[in-house]
Amino acid sequence: MQHNEFQLLAAENSAPIKMWTHGVSVEPEAREQLLNTAKMPFIFKHLAVMPDVHLGKGSTIGSVIPTKGAIIPAAVGVDIGCGMIAVRTSLAAGDLPDNLRGLRSAIEQAVPHGRTNTRSRRDKGAWSTPPEEVNGHWSQLAPRFKRLTDKYPKLLKTNNHQHLGTLGTGNHFIEICLDEQQRVWVMLHSGSRGVGNAIGNLFIALAQKDMQQHMANLPDKNLAYFRAGSQHYDDYIEAVEWAQDFARHNREVMMSRVLTALSRIVSKPFMTQQEAVNCHHNYVQQETHFGEEVLVTRKGAVSAQKGQMGIIPGSMGAKSFIVRGLGNAQSFCSCSHGAGRAMSRTAAKNRFTVEDQIRATAHVECRKDSEVIDEIPMAYKDIDAVMAAQSSLVEIVHTLRQVVCVKG
Repeated sequence: MQHNEFQLLAAENSAPIKMWTHGVSVEPEAREQLLNTAKMPFIFKHLAVMPDVHLGKGSTIGSVIPTKGAIIPAAVGVDIGCGMIAVRTSLAAGDLPDNLRGLRSAIEQAVPHGRTNTRSRRDKGAWSTPPEEVNGHWSQLAPRFKRLTDKYPKLLKTNNHQHLGTLGTGNHFIEICLDEQQRVWVMLHSGSRGVGNAIGNLFIALAQKDMQQHMANLPDKNLAYFRAGSQHYDDYIEAVEWAQDFARHNREVMMSRVLTALSRIVSKPFMTQQEAVNCHHNYVQQETHFGEEVLVTRKGAVSAQKGQMGIIPGSMGAKSFIVRGLGNAQSFCSCSHGAGRAMSRTAAKNRFTVEDQIRATAHVECRKDSEVIDEIPMAYKDIDAVMAAQSSLVEIVHTLRQVVCVKG
């Protein structure tokens, strides 16, 4: 193994931290947050840190946290099951219309996106009447949701069924992309929406309440955890698995609706080749590493088992990558989930203007207003540097550049 593939960060009374961050900056606050997590007594072997690492709420984004006998709900966070889906079509760039505004508009009509905050008006980011396709997917999720709401009735008053097949806000997006051979791909990014957020917040609060008398001993209250064998631990695992399934269904519904919208705009019939997967990058699951069964929390990281396909998006206006995992045991078979933010949303809004946004996304049919400045490409790390830092984790199969981007 190359000794220079990761940097080692070690401190007293904590698990080692292996960081795939050569050539990319890591903010001091993120290092401190990583060291806090590494102090937890149930960390298995070491933490693995991806090159898109940056400060997060609860735990550092871009970290892989293997645990034995305990789980930290705030490490998984509130966008449970957030991730990506991408499909390659048989269309080529020349099959797309010259003006892409109509395609963007068709996608925006097919998939609810964004959010209306006023109480009186209907939320534009939710279905008022979910279509049949959504109902079909919901029927597969409903029985387990009932089991959850019987125990936690609070979860009934969430956007669940109405949010299935909807995009959301922030860094969630739908894109039409071209690969290096000018073939057309559809790619999108979203998670478990309102209901996943409610599940995350409910269990983070429960963990903090359960640990009230131990809070003083925790390096950060967001590291409150459930011990294996406790009722809340079992309930959380059940809830998190359901939210992750909701997120997967959510992406499948949206993908199907976007492909239908695309077929209405493009006169030529086309097929899809499922080249890349529907992959989470904010989730927890049981896996075997170094010969032992452990829980692996990937907070802004993607599974990269040997031969496994994954998706690493850049920012709007930058390129994205379809990758194949190299199964690097030291990283718990993981890779980055994107470019990673280089500055906060507030800092981006203070630093950049609408004119900067228009220049940075000149080649993309997308929104270019003041509301999306926090997603400007310059607010993110250089995706090429991020990919170079993880060359021992994944190989690049396709490089995509977006031509249409729909944001919430």
